[in-house]
Amino acid sequence: MPVRRLLRPLALLVSVVLALTACGGGTQSATTGSGSEGGTLKWGWTLPTTWDPVTSSAGNDVNALSLVYSAVTRLDDTGDAVSGLATAWKYADGGKSVTFTLRAGLTFSDGSPLDAEAVRRSVLRGRDQKDSLIASQLRGVKDVEVVSPTEFRILLDRPDYQIPNLLAGKTGMIVNPRAFEADAKAVGAKPAGAGPFTLTQLVPGSHANLDRNPSYYDVANIHLAKFELKTVSEPATVVAGLQSGQFDVAMLPAAQIDAAKAAGLKVDLIPSLTVRVLDVNNRIAPFDNPKVTEALKYAVDRAALLETSGFGVGEVNTQPFPKGHLGYNPGLENLYPYDPAKARKLLAEAGFPNGVDIPLTTATPEGLPEQVQEQLKAAGIRTTIKLIAPAQHTQLVYVQHNVALAPDGFVGRESPLQALGVVYGPEGLMNPGRNTPKALLEQFDRIRTTPPDDPGYAKAVQDAVAIGVKELPNVWLFTTPRIFARSPRVSELPANLAVQRFDGVRVANP
Repeated sequence: MPVRRLLRPLALLVSVVLALTACGGGTQSATTGSGSEGGTLKWGWTLPTTWDPVTSSAGNDVNALSLVYSAVTRLDDTGDAVSGLATAWKYADGGKSVTFTLRAGLTFSDGSPLDAEAVRRSVLRGRDQKDSLIASQLRGVKDVEVVSPTEFRILLDRPDYQIPNLLAGKTGMIVNPRAFEADAKAVGAKPAGAGPFTLTQLVPGSHANLDRNPSYYDVANIHLAKFELKTVSEPATVVAGLQSGQFDVAMLPAAQIDAAKAAGLKVDLIPSLTVRVLDVNNRIAPFDNPKVTEALKYAVDRAALLETSGFGVGEVNTQPFPKGHLGYNPGLENLYPYDPAKARKLLAEAGFPNGVDIPLTTATPEGLPEQVQEQLKAAGIRTTIKLIAPAQHTQLVYVQHNVALAPDGFVGRESPLQALGVVYGPEGLMNPGRNTPKALLEQFDRIRTTPPDDPGYAKAVQDAVAIGVKELPNVWLFTTPRIFARSPRVSELPANLAVQRFDGVRVANP
């Protein structure tokens, strides 16, 4: 059964943001167009790093992967785990096992059965495959038992009440065993799922064409016959691309909101879990000195960054969860005010009275990196921008861990503990230093063993956030919504927090 509303305040946030949008002079929450049954929607976005959720290396991939895969559960608009492939679940053994009930008659897009045995093999592959990037999320899974064709039981080595939320994202996307047992590497280009669409053509670096999957369990809510996922090579041309018909919907830079409205396009601001951040590797000098990383947190003017680089679209933030999320800790709100004098004092106490020189690594130097560079300079932190190719970012920062400082964005995760594990955990993808305080690991255990409907659950998450923000080097900057421009022919987009879906979306004939 769905557990409880984990992020109830965010429901209010969604309403507030959309209301502000409507009152803000033209950026609209969009009117629902009648549209037609069928048609093709062209989405300007990014192709995933791979079409295999087990080896996907970017949090943002979840949006494209959700087109072709279904997960065991999904999140509702407020972040609660609700029915996906499974319609119900029940914990036993003091939280050490949970039994899920699947919908009857599920199949993968190739027609093979999606039953409890397929789920068992898919989940265990995520846990055991050598190059799996979700293995750390499944480490506590001792085994998966098949109870019946439509029931499976996950056995855990310790109580863990995060499982239903965890299985709402990439970790819970079920891959057809026929595909990965025949050729696991091929899944990266030939997705084998049971999502709303199936991939028919892939041109790497350019686009992917998809057809509606008639066997999708919620196909009645998929009105688009075809879907084109197209990369946006130059964000500055998005508005022109929408006007020309290259895209029907596209991610829009905040700088182009006014231009999109002036062109007669609909603009949607959809609240998300995304937070901009400076990733810091505290195993690389001078960030191995805690006073230097503390100085960094006082050296950035978050409000100015949001106003200039984010064009004021978003909210200043000093932590990994947005305001309104149950994990948002209000006690941290003013923890690191902009104070370059204090940053200089901390540097002096760290043994750097004349400041420090460090590289700032980025694939997109314009905008936020350049502004950060100027702000840090005022505090005695002199940076040299080191330009890398976009494709190198994940490899250098998060796999090789040889980058000291890099701006990025954290996309958030379906489970609060999973999110904290990504940014602060000892194997966290966005914890380049890979060191986690013992007190934080103990707090992770408290979250894991506390049911989400327990009165102490939110405090357990917030206490973990406080430890991470104060003791680990990440410099959180501001939250950002997903900003979309769309043709008036396209109906309103769903406002899902964790992933962009297209359920219910229609496109009218030209």
